[in-house]
Amino acid sequence: MTQRAPLSTLSADDLAAYRSARADDYAALQARGLKLDLTRGKPSSEQLDLSDRLLSLPTTTTDRAGTDVRNYGGLEGLLELREIFADLLGVETAQVLCQGNSSLTLMHQVVTDLLLWGAPGVDRPWKDEEVVKFVCPVPGYDRHFSMLADFGIEMVTVPMHEDGPDVDAVAALVADDPSVKGLWIVPTYANPSGSVCSQEVAARLMAMPTAAPDFRVFWDNAYAVHHLTDAEVKSADAFSLAAASGHPDRPIMFASTSKITYAGAGVAVVALSEANKAWFLRHLGMASIGPDKVNQLRHAEFFGDADGVRAHMRKHREIIAPKFAAVDAALTAELEGLDVAEWTRPTGGYFVNLDVLDGTASRVVELAKAAGIALTPAGASFPHGRDPRDRNIRLAPTFPSLGEVETAMAGVATCVALAAAESLSG
Repeated sequence: MTQRAPLSTLSADDLAAYRSARADDYAALQARGLKLDLTRGKPSSEQLDLSDRLLSLPTTTTDRAGTDVRNYGGLEGLLELREIFADLLGVETAQVLCQGNSSLTLMHQVVTDLLLWGAPGVDRPWKDEEVVKFVCPVPGYDRHFSMLADFGIEMVTVPMHEDGPDVDAVAALVADDPSVKGLWIVPTYANPSGSVCSQEVAARLMAMPTAAPDFRVFWDNAYAVHHLTDAEVKSADAFSLAAASGHPDRPIMFASTSKITYAGAGVAVVALSEANKAWFLRHLGMASIGPDKVNQLRHAEFFGDADGVRAHMRKHREIIAPKFAAVDAALTAELEGLDVAEWTRPTGGYFVNLDVLDGTASRVVELAKAAGIALTPAGASFPHGRDPRDRNIRLAPTFPSLGEVETAMAGVATCVALAAAESLSG
């Protein structure tokens, strides 16, 4: 490939020529009448097909202990499935509760319980505080942020680095302000950056002094087994680190099979310390007599054990890894060397993080939409959807076919280049 000069170094005439050429490319893109969608990180139908054996399971109506799973009871969830998740998440089986299909619902329930009743050992519920704040690494998961906004919880941002949140910034925020009650983190293949929280950063998060005695780290391990390469990263050991630091109740871990089996009919889990578990079950028992153990049993039969999950995820990888490679190839072909965009090359997870020229992300999304390519709104990975630099775009390549990803990303790259040329032209 011919070495490109940064766009900002071009003469006025050369920049005008470049802009004109990209405008022609964009007109040709519009003329194609595309209708493509890269907005949400959903599994494709081909991925969902991998789990269709679930439809013929379970083959029995009793669990390993001989209990009829069709009946009430078993609030903690099916033991054999809890064992599988414990292995995958690196925690003790006793810490794991298997529940319904949505880990987001479990997060919402934990926040609700903390607001209404407060944490175990702390008399003051969060609702009685004048202000409740959460530390939110950015870019981050939009549904975390929208949940907090719905509760009226203030969000304070810190940068998300390759090895996890800016731990110095987090430590400074929590040290003296008792209104800072929590931290969101997707520790492994973070949404959308693909960052992996290192053991060192996790250790500091679990050990750092906090002004709030009821400070919690919401450890959303949604992508713990969603590897895109043979180098299968192991998540930091949050619970052991927290216990060793004298804060065993600090982390609350969440995960699910939503992007492993069926996105709308899987199983979600929460892992907690002994005190947090007793607290959570006490309130959960007022809302449920037991989860869907039939669905849990079919999942336990389907996987067999944790290695069965890992083998299943390698089948997912065969389908989606080429799509991530296509994203990188398209962006590289159009934008490499221009200094108008940076993007991640994740080794796991479901997203590619694209940072374009400051002030142009909204324009890129607008151009793409007009060309028939739907992108997640600019700034969606920031609280209230407001990216102060208007540069961040989350790309979700898993749902479309490989050919659609290739077509869409070539179009996105054209939009990025045109928006940058427009901006630099003044």
